[in-house]
Amino acid sequence: MNIVVVKTLIHSVCLAWLGIEYYQAITDSGIADPVEQVIHFTGKGALNLVIFTLMLTPLARFFKTNKPILVRRLMGLYAFFYAALHLLSFFAFELAFNFNLLMQELVERPYIWVGAGAFIILFALAVTSFHKAKKLLKKRWQSVHNLIYLGVLLAWLHFFWSRKADLLEPGMYLAVILLLLALRWKKIARIFTLKNTK
Repeated sequence: MNIVVVKTLIHSVCLAWLGIEYYQAITDSGIADPVEQVIHFTGKGALNLVIFTLMLTPLARFFKTNKPILVRRLMGLYAFFYAALHLLSFFAFELAFNFNLLMQELVERPYIWVGAGAFIILFALAVTSFHKAKKLLKKRWQSVHNLIYLGVLLAWLHFFWSRKADLLEPGMYLAVILLLLALRWKKIARIFTLKNTK
């Protein structure tokens, strides 16, 4: 399939999916708690997109083609976009842009700190995903983008912690994440080896 067609499909699905969800929430289309629905949707969407992004390299190796790699940056940027909407929706709809309430939430819900850590990593990856940043950072670029492995674990922990009693769905997500990390065990081991020798 043509890469332009694939990218168009990614744009269409990610934006249409998002638009439908916000439309249903704004018009109160039979949703019990529209605010909670939007916050959960964007948060889980960001986690799903990070996982899909991590799937692309193993798929490229398995099928011996670079085509999945050609959409990796786009998928990563959509992961950040969804994460940004997750944060914005929480601050706008749940807290009404009240910084005092935000401080209170940070004390009462420590899993927000974990989510913030994942968001900072996604932000760093997004702003350095362009060719100019890669040329500017040189060898440090790969070190920055290796943070995705920590980022996906923090995003999962934020998701798991926020779900409280529900263990099945977070457990399934963790199994997929650990499998994707296991497929990269040599690279991850090399990262830790280099850090320990410095």
